[in-house]
Amino acid sequence: MMEKPMSEKPVSAASSAAQNRDKPWLFRTYSGHSSARETNHLFRTNLSRGQTGLSVAFDLPTQTGYDSDHVLARGEVGKVGVPVGHLGDMMALFEGIPLDKMNTSMTINAPAAWLLSLYIAAAERQGAARDTLSGTTQNDIIKEYLSRGTYIFPPQPSLRLINDVIAFTYKEVPKWNPMNVCSYHLQEAGATPEQELAFALATSIAVLDTVKAGGQVPDADFGQVVGRISFFVNAGIRFVTELCKMRAFTELWDEITRDRYGVADEKFRRFRYGVQVNSLGLTEPQPENNVYRILLEMLAVTLSKNARARAVQLPAWNEALGLPRPWDQQWSLRLQQIVAYETDLLEYADIFDGSHAITDKVEALKAQAREELARIDAMGGAVAAIDSSYMKQKLVESNTRRLKAIESGEQIVVGVNKFTEGAPSPLTAGDGAIMTVDPKVESEQIEALKAWRASRDSKAVDSALAGLRSALQEGRNVMEPSIACAHAGVTTGEWSDVLRQVFGEYRAPTGVGRAANEEKTGRLADVRTHVDAVSARLGRRIKMLVGKPGLDGHSNGAEQVAVRARDAGMEVVYEGIRLTPAQIVNAALEESVHVVGLSILSGSHVPLVTEVLERMKANGLEDIPVIVGGIIPPEDERLLLEAGVARVYTPKDYDLTGIMADIVTLLDEQKVAA
Repeated sequence: MMEKPMSEKPVSAASSAAQNRDKPWLFRTYSGHSSARETNHLFRTNLSRGQTGLSVAFDLPTQTGYDSDHVLARGEVGKVGVPVGHLGDMMALFEGIPLDKMNTSMTINAPAAWLLSLYIAAAERQGAARDTLSGTTQNDIIKEYLSRGTYIFPPQPSLRLINDVIAFTYKEVPKWNPMNVCSYHLQEAGATPEQELAFALATSIAVLDTVKAGGQVPDADFGQVVGRISFFVNAGIRFVTELCKMRAFTELWDEITRDRYGVADEKFRRFRYGVQVNSLGLTEPQPENNVYRILLEMLAVTLSKNARARAVQLPAWNEALGLPRPWDQQWSLRLQQIVAYETDLLEYADIFDGSHAITDKVEALKAQAREELARIDAMGGAVAAIDSSYMKQKLVESNTRRLKAIESGEQIVVGVNKFTEGAPSPLTAGDGAIMTVDPKVESEQIEALKAWRASRDSKAVDSALAGLRSALQEGRNVMEPSIACAHAGVTTGEWSDVLRQVFGEYRAPTGVGRAANEEKTGRLADVRTHVDAVSARLGRRIKMLVGKPGLDGHSNGAEQVAVRARDAGMEVVYEGIRLTPAQIVNAALEESVHVVGLSILSGSHVPLVTEVLERMKANGLEDIPVIVGGIIPPEDERLLLEAGVARVYTPKDYDLTGIMADIVTLLDEQKVAA
């Protein structure tokens, strides 16, 4: 018998599967710190190690529309991201990276129109055409009112800006995702899977309704706009539930876009999303355990082919300790690459199709999400649910239940409330275990900003800003005037100031005052008894000021402290986020508080707390104890205690009722005068 030619040999199942492998998702790492040049070096290093897309972290002044020399920017410059104050910074950020070949995600919201304008202008300076650019601007302002706190303008003007970006990009930058509906931070703020589904979809409905009513997009093109809306989601440790949540997202989105908006083309109805897995669950004790958590959470968004993420970025294992090093980011990148290239995950159809357990859970999640969506719709939509504080209140309540479950041991967190005994981690030992930002970065950035202002054509700047103001006042799309501002050398603060003057600023409801208390007995009752006794001695109810100095808008911790202090029987003063040290000290003085609690998660704790202490001393308030909570490395904790801080609490201190007991004991021992 003649042997078959090589070309006719049967192909093995393994080799056939390998040939039909799906393409992997985009590998990203959320990166940015110190300066544009330092971050550019980090970008290029990560790309050389196999990263396939960029995800830019901007510092808080940039995210909230301030230049680096603004009073509110003190201590925040370059801490949680890269400062981008003008076109020169944006060009330095992407030096040597061809933007027409890169897929770039930018976590920017209130000033998204401006940062996209800077990005387009930088690409044009590279010689790249607008229609070659691909990437995403997060641009979800609604979740900023609920969780992350980097909003600037009221809801309606903010929706107008989102509409302008959408209407501009679908024509001019057709491969760009102009809106990334972001449920990630909803889960970080305590959202249940049902709330994450409903609140994110309510946001998308508010945006698409705005585009429909805005008149900039013809009905015939509306499907194209829907097809460019993407989502950015979170995946927690309950990975079966999270996997079902993602399948529910895909089915609900298809349902909404088909039935509510009449989008006929299936490809425009596809649920397109990127993901960063949960940072809320990363632990400071036994931080090496976070590696397993990150892997399990990643499986939730990659295992199901029909609901697989288009892009994945993973936190570093040590983010509960401080800013991760490049090596830590490399470790997270390697995890993605191992799953994508070493396993057979990408060789199969959806392995969960036909599973009764998965189908039942997906249907239950969809039903609960539809009920919540109906409630929000009956209120008048997402904006009305924000103005009434309904959604914020629900998140505060959900987060309170989560924390109480951890405190009671009902929700086990390994290394935190169970199996706490263990050997010290060698990964966290020694100098350089986490990265720190040199304090001189801020002064250098400010000097560079001043030099930029001095070197530009002031007449061109004034003319560009006048054009921007006219567009805003006349209701025209702001994108082309903003790109003109970018080329003229306008700064982030100058662009935002024009919009502040036209739109005004906004302070979102905190949700703390209406959050329901569910605990009346147990340890909290004992704390209340102690509060009553100390209050009686003082002659009035213990009053605590909870303050968030600087630009850190992650208010979850401050909200939970405020709620628990109130539930413990204290009078609480909490005015929300983004306060200067001067405002906090003035409030302490006017409210005659007994204790000041400061919450800072941005790494700016040393300069901001030091300024609060100095101002309190200058106002004769040095006897009032100051306590601080946040992501604070041990060396900084020592510095704060030496400066006069009474207590420092970090993520390992999860027992809020215990913290309340500690605060009351502190006041009792110090015999604070009324």
